[in-house]
Amino acid sequence: MKGHENLPQISTSELEVMNVLWRNGSMTSAEIVAEVSKVSEWKPKTIHTLIKRLAAKGAITAEKINLHSNIYSAAVDEEEYRQHEAETFVKKMFGGSVNKMLIGFIKKNKLTGDDIEELKNILKGDQ
Repeated sequence: MKGHENLPQISTSELEVMNVLWRNGSMTSAEIVAEVSKVSEWKPKTIHTLIKRLAAKGAITAEKINLHSNIYSAAVDEEEYRQHEAETFVKKMFGGSVNKMLIGFIKKNKLTGDDIEELKNILKGDQ
C-alpha cells in the first residue's frame, strides 16, 4: 500500500497479530494463534476474530491453501506503518513538533554518553 492515507487503522490488539506476521512472514491461522498465544492470554477464538478483522480491513491477505485453511500475509509494510503511527503520535501529542517531543523525552529520561554521541551523529548527518 502506498501513501499513508491508504493505511488501515490497526488497533493495539490487532497489532499483536501484525507483529507476528511481520516477524515470521506468511502463516496459517493455527500458526498465528500459536505465536500470539506466547505473548497474550487470549483465547484462540479471539485471535481468529482479530485475523478476520485485519483481513476485512485489507491489512492482511488470505490465500486458500486447501478446503479448510488459508495462509495469511501482511499487506501493510511494517516500516511504513510504524512511520505513519509515529507521525500521527507527534502531531497529536506535540503539535507536530519533533523538537518538542525529543526535548520532553530527554528531560524525563537519563541519556548515556553513548546515547548523546549517537544523537550528535544523527544530527550531523553521519548516520
